[in-house]
Amino acid sequence: MDITSNISSVISGIQEKKNTMINRGGESTGAADNAFSSIFDQMINLVGETDALSAAAEKAEINFSLGNADSTHEVTVAQQKALVSLQYTVAVKNALMDAYREIMNIQI
Repeated sequence: MDITSNISSVISGIQEKKNTMINRGGESTGAADNAFSSIFDQMINLVGETDALSAAAEKAEINFSLGNADSTHEVTVAQQKALVSLQYTVAVKNALMDAYREIMNIQI
């Protein structure tokens, strides 16, 4: 099983759990549920895009190694796109985790 299909199956499992959690009490009841759902969906899409760019970079590397591509420029561009996407995804994840920790530390 390759990494792409493994990540896709994990993402679909997370989406199913999210839908189950939101619909546990019936229909989604508030703006907070909709906001969380929207942010969660955007993060899942971001992870999917990052995975796709990583797969494209790997494919470009393989094609170059096999002699199917002559341009090192294309390989470098694909690698940089994947790197920037991964760095952005990690930065967004870190910001969300910091916000979560801050919310959890609020004294009620």
